[in-house]
Amino acid sequence: MLKKLCNALSPSGMEENVRKIIMEEIKPYCDNIKIDKMGNLIAFKRGKSSDKKFMADAHMDEVGLIVKNITEKGYIKFDEIGGLDNRLLPGKRVLVGEKAIPGVIGVKAIHLTTSEEREKAVKTKDMYIDIGVQTREEALELVAKGDYISFDSDYVSFGEGLIKAKALDDRAGVYILINMLKKAKPAYDFYAVFSVGEEIGLRGAMVSAKEIMADYAVILESTICADSPTTPKHLQVTRLGEGPVFSVMERSSLADIDMLSFAKKIAHKAGICYQLKRTGNGGNNAGKIQVAGRGTKTLAMAIPCRYLHSPVCVISEKDLQLGEKLAIEICERMDEICLEN
Repeated sequence: MLKKLCNALSPSGMEENVRKIIMEEIKPYCDNIKIDKMGNLIAFKRGKSSDKKFMADAHMDEVGLIVKNITEKGYIKFDEIGGLDNRLLPGKRVLVGEKAIPGVIGVKAIHLTTSEEREKAVKTKDMYIDIGVQTREEALELVAKGDYISFDSDYVSFGEGLIKAKALDDRAGVYILINMLKKAKPAYDFYAVFSVGEEIGLRGAMVSAKEIMADYAVILESTICADSPTTPKHLQVTRLGEGPVFSVMERSSLADIDMLSFAKKIAHKAGICYQLKRTGNGGNNAGKIQVAGRGTKTLAMAIPCRYLHSPVCVISEKDLQLGEKLAIEICERMDEICLEN
């Protein structure tokens, strides 16, 4: 299922491809499913108690590109959707528009660059996409301005339990949320939100949070993994294979201290290893869910991901499995936090 989710082409604004897959997977396990005006898919599963509302969120969209212009010779000029690392773009394969026209991101040949240019990352404005045509007219028969562009990056299992794919941010979270609906017996009424537009400003979460007005929420994400050989151990934000990650502080949110303490206790009781994110950089839908309406107690739980916001994200199957197990435990035992507070 994760392979199917990752291979779907769904940059921000084009989430319907992933939404269709999710709908097929969750239909038998929900009491109600709706799609709101923003495009968020909201699934409801009745809990053992309706005294409180519990919400879990994972965003459907991925970083990508969009057609900005087409040159006279048929090359595509593009802009970014979300916070891409443009150092990794040259030479990458892409799929353009609804027809998924194959192309490759090109730059000036290295033989034609100056020594100064070779020392700097190429800017997006100096890149283009080659779809193999000769003229603007030929290109316009295949693509148009405003077409979405996704990375053409195969899902691959490799090494010791690792996965490489595009869009693991946040298809890993989507995968966990689907399995929560399938497997969990929620303590409280459970709202599973598959949200849109996270990569361009947490937009979907802003709307769904105001509608649901949950008492508690867990945001399921992928987060920075900095365990590269050039990074000192004390600066490694998270490490692959050491379990899911709790965020204490992000640019847009603070973890609720009761939720964080509760989640740690659940992890200890279940024998699940976890990590604390060692930086305040980054952001996720907790930023909007936390402050919606009368406020919601939130916790961001993420899967460590190398090369985040690139066509070649890498995660550990172990982290994914532990993240799923912990998310289900939290969902089934949310009533225990009320006994503690």
